[in-house]
Amino acid sequence: MNSLKKRSLIYTPMFSFALIFGACSNADENNSGTENNEDTDSEQAAEVTLEDATGEVTIPTDAERIIAPYMEDSLLSLDITPAAQWAIGTSVLDYLQDDLADVPTIEWNLPLEMTIEADPDLLLFSSQAAMSEGSADEYSEIAPTYVFRDEEGTDWRKQIEVIGTLTQNEEKAEEVLADYEDTAAEASDQVEEMIGDESAAMVWVMADQFYIFEEQRHAANVLYGDLGISVPAFISDLGETEAAWNPISLEAMADLDADHIFLISSEDEAGLTRLQESSLWQGLPAVQNDQVYNITDSSHWNLTGNIANRLTIEDVLAELGS
Repeated sequence: MNSLKKRSLIYTPMFSFALIFGACSNADENNSGTENNEDTDSEQAAEVTLEDATGEVTIPTDAERIIAPYMEDSLLSLDITPAAQWAIGTSVLDYLQDDLADVPTIEWNLPLEMTIEADPDLLLFSSQAAMSEGSADEYSEIAPTYVFRDEEGTDWRKQIEVIGTLTQNEEKAEEVLADYEDTAAEASDQVEEMIGDESAAMVWVMADQFYIFEEQRHAANVLYGDLGISVPAFISDLGETEAAWNPISLEAMADLDADHIFLISSEDEAGLTRLQESSLWQGLPAVQNDQVYNITDSSHWNLTGNIANRLTIEDVLAELGS
Protein backbone atom coordinates (compact mmCIF):
# COMPACT_ATOMS: atom_id res chain seq x y z
CA MET A 1 0.00 0.00 0.00
CA ASN A 2 2.90 2.41 0.75
CA SER A 3 4.45 1.80 -2.70
CA LEU A 4 1.17 2.61 -4.34
CA LYS A 5 1.05 5.94 -2.53
CA LYS A 6 4.61 6.82 -3.64
CA ARG A 7 3.86 5.93 -7.25
CA SER A 8 0.68 7.91 -7.32
CA LEU A 9 2.62 11.12 -6.69
CA ILE A 10 4.33 10.93 -10.11
CA TYR A 11 1.44 9.50 -12.14
CA THR A 12 -0.87 11.78 -14.10
CA PRO A 13 -4.27 12.58 -12.53
CA MET A 14 -5.99 10.53 -15.21
CA PHE A 15 -3.90 7.50 -14.48
CA SER A 16 -4.42 7.98 -10.76
CA PHE A 17 -8.16 8.02 -11.38
CA ALA A 18 -7.84 4.79 -13.34
CA LEU A 19 -6.01 3.16 -10.50
CA ILE A 20 -8.62 4.25 -7.99
CA PHE A 21 -11.46 3.13 -10.25
CA GLY A 22 -9.78 -0.23 -10.83
CA ALA A 23 -9.23 -0.76 -7.13
CA CYS A 24 -12.87 -0.01 -6.41
CA SER A 25 -13.94 -2.40 -9.13
CA ASN A 26 -11.73 -5.16 -7.75
CA ALA A 27 -13.05 -4.51 -4.28
CA ASP A 28 -16.62 -4.76 -5.55
CA GLU A 29 -15.78 -8.00 -7.35
CA ASN A 30 -14.10 -9.40 -4.26
CA ASN A 31 -17.02 -8.35 -2.07
CA SER A 32 -19.43 -9.83 -4.58
CA GLY A 33 -17.48 -13.07 -4.54
CA THR A 34 -17.51 -13.10 -0.76
CA GLU A 35 -21.23 -12.50 -0.69
CA ASN A 36 -21.78 -15.28 -3.22
CA ASN A 37 -19.67 -17.65 -1.14
CA GLU A 38 -21.61 -16.68 1.97
CA ASP A 39 -24.87 -17.25 0.15
CA THR A 40 -23.63 -20.61 -1.08
CA ASP A 41 -22.45 -21.60 2.39
CA SER A 42 -25.78 -20.49 3.82
CA GLU A 43 -27.68 -22.53 1.27
CA GLN A 44 -25.50 -25.55 1.96
CA ALA A 45 -25.95 -25.17 5.70
CA ALA A 46 -29.72 -24.95 5.29
CA GLU A 47 -30.09 -28.60 4.31
CA VAL A 48 -28.62 -31.98 5.13
CA THR A 49 -28.57 -35.20 3.10
CA LEU A 50 -28.98 -38.43 5.06
CA GLU A 51 -29.98 -42.05 4.64
CA ASP A 52 -33.38 -42.83 6.14
CA ALA A 53 -35.52 -45.97 5.98
CA THR A 54 -36.45 -45.22 2.36
CA GLY A 55 -33.03 -44.26 1.00
CA GLU A 56 -31.17 -40.99 0.55
CA VAL A 57 -33.15 -37.88 1.45
CA THR A 58 -32.34 -34.18 1.58
CA ILE A 59 -33.93 -32.35 4.48
CA PRO A 60 -34.06 -28.59 5.20
CA THR A 61 -32.42 -27.80 8.53
CA ASP A 62 -34.29 -24.52 8.93
CA ALA A 63 -37.81 -26.00 8.90
CA GLU A 64 -40.21 -24.12 11.18
CA ARG A 65 -43.41 -26.17 10.80
CA ILE A 66 -42.50 -29.72 11.79
CA ILE A 67 -44.96 -32.57 12.24
CA ALA A 68 -43.66 -35.72 13.94
CA PRO A 69 -46.62 -37.81 15.16
CA TYR A 70 -46.01 -39.53 18.51
CA MET A 71 -42.54 -37.97 18.70
CA GLU A 72 -43.65 -34.68 20.21
CA ASP A 73 -41.74 -35.56 23.38
CA SER A 74 -38.47 -35.52 21.43
CA LEU A 75 -39.35 -32.26 19.66
CA LEU A 76 -40.22 -30.47 22.89
CA SER A 77 -37.04 -31.77 24.50
CA LEU A 78 -35.17 -29.80 21.82
CA ASP A 79 -37.36 -26.71 22.39
CA ILE A 80 -39.23 -27.30 19.12
CA THR A 81 -43.00 -26.84 19.14
CA PRO A 82 -44.66 -28.99 16.45
CA ALA A 83 -47.03 -27.49 13.90
CA ALA A 84 -49.62 -30.14 14.81
CA GLN A 85 -49.78 -32.83 17.48
CA TRP A 86 -50.64 -36.52 17.35
CA ALA A 87 -54.19 -37.46 18.27
CA ILE A 88 -56.65 -40.32 18.07
CA GLY A 89 -59.96 -38.52 17.92
CA THR A 90 -59.93 -36.34 21.03
CA SER A 91 -57.20 -38.35 22.75
CA VAL A 92 -53.79 -36.69 22.90
CA LEU A 93 -50.59 -37.15 24.88
CA ASP A 94 -51.93 -35.75 28.15
CA TYR A 95 -48.59 -35.29 29.87
CA LEU A 96 -47.45 -32.84 27.16
CA GLN A 97 -50.49 -30.59 27.17
CA ASP A 98 -48.91 -27.86 29.26
CA ASP A 99 -46.75 -27.21 26.20
CA LEU A 100 -49.13 -28.33 23.45
CA ALA A 101 -52.49 -26.99 24.65
CA ASP A 102 -52.64 -24.45 21.81
CA VAL A 103 -51.22 -26.74 19.13
CA PRO A 104 -53.83 -28.12 16.69
CA THR A 105 -54.25 -31.88 16.46
CA ILE A 106 -53.79 -34.13 13.47
CA GLU A 107 -54.93 -37.74 13.28
CA TRP A 108 -52.29 -40.27 14.25
CA ASN A 109 -52.09 -41.77 10.75
CA LEU A 110 -51.62 -38.39 9.00
CA PRO A 111 -54.30 -38.57 6.29
CA LEU A 112 -52.95 -36.86 3.19
CA GLU A 113 -55.61 -34.13 3.05
CA MET A 114 -55.17 -33.25 6.72
CA THR A 115 -51.41 -33.17 6.22
CA ILE A 116 -51.72 -30.77 3.29
CA GLU A 117 -53.97 -28.50 5.34
CA ALA A 118 -51.43 -28.48 8.18
CA ASP A 119 -48.91 -26.91 5.77
CA PRO A 120 -45.73 -28.53 7.18
CA ASP A 121 -42.14 -27.66 6.23
CA LEU A 122 -40.93 -31.07 7.38
CA LEU A 123 -42.56 -34.43 8.11
CA LEU A 124 -41.03 -37.05 10.40
CA PHE A 125 -42.30 -40.63 10.65
CA SER A 126 -41.16 -43.04 13.35
CA SER A 127 -41.14 -45.96 10.87
CA GLN A 128 -42.31 -46.99 7.43
CA ALA A 129 -45.28 -48.74 9.06
CA ALA A 130 -46.36 -45.35 10.45
CA MET A 131 -47.14 -44.17 6.91
CA SER A 132 -50.37 -46.11 6.69
CA GLU A 133 -52.23 -43.46 4.68
CA GLY A 134 -49.70 -42.85 1.96
CA SER A 135 -46.25 -43.55 0.59
CA ALA A 136 -43.02 -41.70 1.25
CA ASP A 137 -43.26 -40.24 -2.27
CA GLU A 138 -46.77 -38.92 -1.63
CA TYR A 139 -45.77 -37.29 1.65
CA SER A 140 -42.60 -35.89 0.06
CA GLU A 141 -44.77 -34.02 -2.42
CA ILE A 142 -46.34 -32.24 0.55
CA ALA A 143 -43.08 -31.52 2.41
CA PRO A 144 -39.59 -32.99 2.78
CA THR A 145 -40.01 -36.29 4.64
CA TYR A 146 -37.69 -38.29 6.88
CA VAL A 147 -38.64 -41.85 7.85
CA PHE A 148 -36.82 -43.27 10.85
CA ARG A 149 -35.28 -46.69 10.68
CA ASP A 150 -36.92 -49.06 13.16
CA GLU A 151 -33.94 -48.98 15.51
CA GLU A 152 -34.07 -45.16 15.54
CA GLY A 153 -37.80 -44.69 15.84
CA THR A 154 -38.21 -47.07 18.79
CA ASP A 155 -35.28 -45.64 20.76
CA TRP A 156 -36.08 -42.18 22.16
CA ARG A 157 -32.41 -41.35 22.59
CA LYS A 158 -31.71 -41.99 18.92
CA GLN A 159 -34.84 -40.04 18.02
CA ILE A 160 -33.42 -36.99 19.76
CA GLU A 161 -30.03 -37.45 18.13
CA VAL A 162 -31.53 -37.69 14.65
CA ILE A 163 -33.91 -34.77 15.13
CA GLY A 164 -30.98 -32.78 16.51
CA THR A 165 -29.09 -33.43 13.27
CA LEU A 166 -32.11 -32.62 11.10
CA THR A 167 -32.68 -29.28 12.83
CA GLN A 168 -29.07 -28.24 13.54
CA ASN A 169 -29.59 -28.85 17.26
CA GLU A 170 -26.82 -31.38 17.80
CA GLU A 171 -25.38 -29.61 20.84
CA LYS A 172 -28.80 -29.28 22.44
CA ALA A 173 -29.44 -32.98 21.83
CA GLU A 174 -26.17 -33.89 23.54
CA GLU A 175 -27.03 -31.68 26.52
CA VAL A 176 -30.52 -33.20 26.88
CA LEU A 177 -29.23 -36.76 26.79
CA ALA A 178 -26.34 -36.08 29.18
CA ASP A 179 -28.65 -34.33 31.63
CA TYR A 180 -31.09 -37.23 31.53
CA GLU A 181 -28.34 -39.73 32.32
CA ASP A 182 -27.28 -37.61 35.29
CA THR A 183 -30.87 -37.37 36.52
CA ALA A 184 -31.45 -41.12 36.16
CA ALA A 185 -28.18 -42.00 37.89
CA GLU A 186 -28.97 -39.75 40.84
CA ALA A 187 -32.50 -41.17 41.08
CA SER A 188 -31.15 -44.72 40.90
CA ASP A 189 -28.99 -44.04 43.95
CA GLN A 190 -32.02 -42.69 45.81
CA VAL A 191 -34.13 -45.71 44.90
CA GLU A 192 -31.43 -48.07 46.13
CA GLU A 193 -31.38 -46.25 49.46
CA MET A 194 -35.18 -46.54 49.69
CA ILE A 195 -35.78 -50.18 48.74
CA GLY A 196 -32.41 -51.83 48.24
CA ASP A 197 -32.74 -54.90 46.01
CA GLU A 198 -36.51 -55.25 46.43
CA SER A 199 -38.46 -55.78 43.23
CA ALA A 200 -41.30 -53.85 41.62
CA ALA A 201 -43.93 -54.42 38.93
CA MET A 202 -46.39 -52.26 37.02
CA VAL A 203 -50.04 -53.12 36.45
CA TRP A 204 -52.15 -51.00 34.12
CA VAL A 205 -55.95 -51.12 34.29
CA MET A 206 -57.72 -49.98 31.13
CA ALA A 207 -61.50 -50.31 31.00
CA ASP A 208 -62.07 -53.85 32.31
CA GLN A 209 -58.71 -55.20 31.17
CA PHE A 210 -55.44 -55.72 33.04
CA TYR A 211 -51.97 -55.33 31.56
CA ILE A 212 -48.57 -56.22 32.99
CA PHE A 213 -45.50 -54.28 31.84
CA GLU A 214 -42.95 -56.75 30.56
CA GLU A 215 -39.27 -56.05 31.21
CA GLN A 216 -38.90 -53.63 28.28
CA ARG A 217 -42.43 -52.32 27.85
CA HIS A 218 -42.68 -48.51 28.03
CA ALA A 219 -41.90 -47.29 31.58
CA ALA A 220 -40.37 -50.67 32.45
CA ASN A 221 -37.27 -49.37 30.66
CA VAL A 222 -37.10 -46.65 33.30
CA LEU A 223 -37.73 -48.85 36.35
CA TYR A 224 -35.55 -51.78 35.42
CA GLY A 225 -33.06 -50.10 33.12
CA ASP A 226 -32.44 -46.53 34.27
CA LEU A 227 -33.34 -46.92 37.95
CA GLY A 228 -31.99 -50.44 38.39
CA ILE A 229 -35.00 -51.78 40.30
CA SER A 230 -34.97 -55.57 40.59
CA VAL A 231 -37.18 -57.52 38.20
CA PRO A 232 -39.53 -59.99 39.94
CA ALA A 233 -39.46 -63.57 38.69
CA PHE A 234 -43.03 -63.25 37.43
CA ILE A 235 -41.98 -60.47 35.03
CA SER A 236 -38.84 -62.27 33.89
CA ASP A 237 -40.92 -65.34 33.07
CA LEU A 238 -43.08 -63.31 30.68
CA GLY A 239 -40.22 -63.36 28.21
CA GLU A 240 -39.42 -60.85 25.50
CA THR A 241 -41.71 -57.90 24.88
CA GLU A 242 -43.94 -58.58 21.88
CA ALA A 243 -45.33 -55.90 19.58
CA ALA A 244 -48.89 -56.74 20.61
CA TRP A 245 -49.70 -56.00 24.24
CA ASN A 246 -52.27 -58.53 25.36
CA PRO A 247 -54.28 -58.26 28.59
CA ILE A 248 -53.75 -60.72 31.41
CA SER A 249 -56.40 -62.43 33.51
CA LEU A 250 -56.79 -61.94 37.25
CA GLU A 251 -56.04 -65.62 37.72
CA ALA A 252 -52.73 -65.25 35.87
CA MET A 253 -51.67 -62.48 38.26
CA ALA A 254 -51.95 -64.75 41.28
CA ASP A 255 -48.20 -65.43 41.22
CA LEU A 256 -47.10 -61.78 40.91
CA ASP A 257 -44.23 -61.84 43.39
CA ALA A 258 -43.20 -58.16 43.27
CA ASP A 259 -42.36 -56.41 46.55
CA HIS A 260 -43.84 -53.18 45.18
CA ILE A 261 -46.60 -52.59 42.63
CA PHE A 262 -47.32 -49.41 40.71
CA LEU A 263 -51.03 -49.61 39.93
CA ILE A 264 -51.68 -47.34 36.94
CA SER A 265 -55.31 -46.47 36.35
CA SER A 266 -57.82 -43.66 36.16
CA GLU A 267 -60.02 -43.63 39.25
CA ASP A 268 -63.15 -44.45 37.27
CA GLU A 269 -61.87 -47.43 35.26
CA ALA A 270 -64.39 -50.28 35.41
CA GLY A 271 -61.79 -52.95 36.15
CA LEU A 272 -60.17 -51.13 39.07
CA THR A 273 -62.81 -52.03 41.65
CA ARG A 274 -62.99 -55.62 40.39
CA LEU A 275 -59.24 -55.92 40.73
CA GLN A 276 -58.98 -54.43 44.20
CA GLU A 277 -61.86 -56.50 45.56
CA SER A 278 -60.45 -59.74 44.17
CA SER A 279 -59.12 -62.21 46.73
CA LEU A 280 -56.31 -63.03 44.29
CA TRP A 281 -55.18 -59.41 44.29
CA GLN A 282 -55.52 -59.10 48.04
CA GLY A 283 -53.29 -62.12 48.48
CA LEU A 284 -50.33 -60.60 46.62
CA PRO A 285 -47.25 -59.81 48.79
CA ALA A 286 -47.14 -56.12 47.77
CA VAL A 287 -50.84 -55.68 48.57
CA GLN A 288 -50.56 -57.40 51.95
CA ASN A 289 -47.54 -55.26 52.86
CA ASP A 290 -49.25 -52.03 51.73
CA GLN A 291 -46.67 -51.46 49.01
CA VAL A 292 -49.09 -50.58 46.19
CA TYR A 293 -48.87 -47.09 44.69
CA ASN A 294 -51.81 -45.65 42.77
CA ILE A 295 -50.83 -43.70 39.66
CA THR A 296 -53.77 -41.88 38.07
CA ASP A 297 -52.01 -40.47 34.97
CA SER A 298 -51.01 -43.30 32.68
CA SER A 299 -50.00 -41.18 29.70
CA HIS A 300 -46.27 -40.93 30.42
CA TRP A 301 -46.03 -44.47 31.79
CA ASN A 302 -47.27 -45.92 28.51
CA LEU A 303 -44.39 -44.71 26.36
CA THR A 304 -40.77 -43.67 26.73
CA GLY A 305 -39.14 -40.32 26.02
CA ASN A 306 -37.05 -37.71 27.73
CA ILE A 307 -39.99 -35.85 29.27
CA ALA A 308 -42.11 -38.97 29.88
CA ASN A 309 -39.26 -40.77 31.63
CA ARG A 310 -38.49 -37.80 33.86
CA LEU A 311 -42.12 -37.72 34.98
CA THR A 312 -42.02 -41.45 35.67
CA ILE A 313 -38.87 -41.00 37.74
CA GLU A 314 -40.58 -38.23 39.71
CA ASP A 315 -43.55 -40.54 40.37
CA VAL A 316 -41.35 -43.40 41.50
CA LEU A 317 -39.34 -41.25 43.90
CA ALA A 318 -42.46 -39.61 45.30
CA GLU A 319 -44.27 -42.91 45.88
CA LEU A 320 -41.35 -44.88 47.28
CA GLY A 321 -40.43 -41.98 49.51
CA SER A 322 -43.93 -41.42 50.88
